[in-house]
Amino acid sequence: MTFDRISLVAIAAAAAMACGSATAGVSADEAARLKSELTPFGAEKAGNKDGTIPAWNGGYTTPIPGDKPGGRRGDPFKDDKPLFSINARNVEQHADKLSDGQKGMLKKYPDSYRIDVYPSRRTAAAPQWVYDNTFKNATRARLNGDLVEGAYGGIPFPIAKTGAEVMWNHMLRWRGTSWEFHINQYQLTADGRMVLTTEGRADQQMPYYFQEGSPEQFAKSNLYWQIRLINAGPPIRAGEAIVGGTNIDGSKDQAWVYLTGQRRVRKLPNPCCDTPTPSAAGVMSFDEIEVWTGRLDRFDWKLAGKKEMYIPYNGNKFLQPRTDAEVITKNHLNPDHVRWELHRVWVVDATLRQGQRHQAPKARYYCDEDTWICVLGDRWDANGQLWKTLWAQTFVAPDLPGTPVGAFGFNDLLSGQGFAGNLYNAKTSQYAIVPRIPGSVFTPDALAGEGVR
Repeated sequence: MTFDRISLVAIAAAAAMACGSATAGVSADEAARLKSELTPFGAEKAGNKDGTIPAWNGGYTTPIPGDKPGGRRGDPFKDDKPLFSINARNVEQHADKLSDGQKGMLKKYPDSYRIDVYPSRRTAAAPQWVYDNTFKNATRARLNGDLVEGAYGGIPFPIAKTGAEVMWNHMLRWRGTSWEFHINQYQLTADGRMVLTTEGRADQQMPYYFQEGSPEQFAKSNLYWQIRLINAGPPIRAGEAIVGGTNIDGSKDQAWVYLTGQRRVRKLPNPCCDTPTPSAAGVMSFDEIEVWTGRLDRFDWKLAGKKEMYIPYNGNKFLQPRTDAEVITKNHLNPDHVRWELHRVWVVDATLRQGQRHQAPKARYYCDEDTWICVLGDRWDANGQLWKTLWAQTFVAPDLPGTPVGAFGFNDLLSGQGFAGNLYNAKTSQYAIVPRIPGSVFTPDALAGEGVR
């Protein structure tokens, strides 16, 4: 891959990685850049030289007209029109700003797939206390091998210097403290059918972002993400449920499932990595959730640099249709409802670490500089073939404030299958911000109490 620009930071990172795997926080002088030329999360505050990426001016924090707390979300940019579209006929003109996976999609579906590029809007925002913690993390957070230490309540490495730091920023990104949503999820078959795999309610919480906490308190458990999903459908899966917690030390991740046929709660032996996840009926692996939710010790991570790319962004447009069939076409998301923008992203390469195993021994992730969300990812199989392209739809949520992930999924470029998860379109509530959820909700005992069949 060639880049328009390889950052000096990435070159320095390569030198640092050659000297060892341990990294420490940056100096106070370097952290001070977060209060000058960098945003509070560490992105370049200025726009690009062409004027196609604007300067960051605080993000989007204005309530969207008509929105009600806990309800459906509107589109603050509904009057925007595409600047241009990329399709199979003009892809080469834009190839330097497209991921391999997106070029693969245009090649595989030349008659139906396209990328509509809209004006870029830098909507990333967070509460001031999250910014304050991020500033503290810049000098106190460190990597001990593959694990984060000393970080809490903000982006751990706002001035990232290694690929592993970027991936931890993605996993510990700001997405709220407690929220719930109602979703549908689908397997997309090679012959163009939508097969419902999950209809349910999800409760999620980030103990890492409990406002009154501290690095010392958090280190007692290192439990950063809690999840509970209860299925209402399809009929064959109604009543099933899964609950789990994700730990800084991935070997301590835990998850339990309730299976209606057995009327028992069972602990999952390996809620990790390329193991199929029950929350997606086994169609997607654990570490493909929201493009990447995995263990860093499976791969060696290389920060390849920063570049300008077209990525899915500010996807409130995607939330407006009221049926799932409107946002999914025969084999992929409906381009009519997907908004793409030009943004600067960090590019991170993952290569299977010696002694480890994984179905995808090579991957590449594209992580937005403003939010640290890895919005796109590509995976290669053991034969070196480009296998899957992963995607995430972000949306503007001024009630957080923030730009979190909504729908996510993948397209299999070899088999033609795919997956689309966390679709809110047919629901009356879309990512509702809620008061803190009791920790007891995310336990196997509570899961047993939810059993209904």
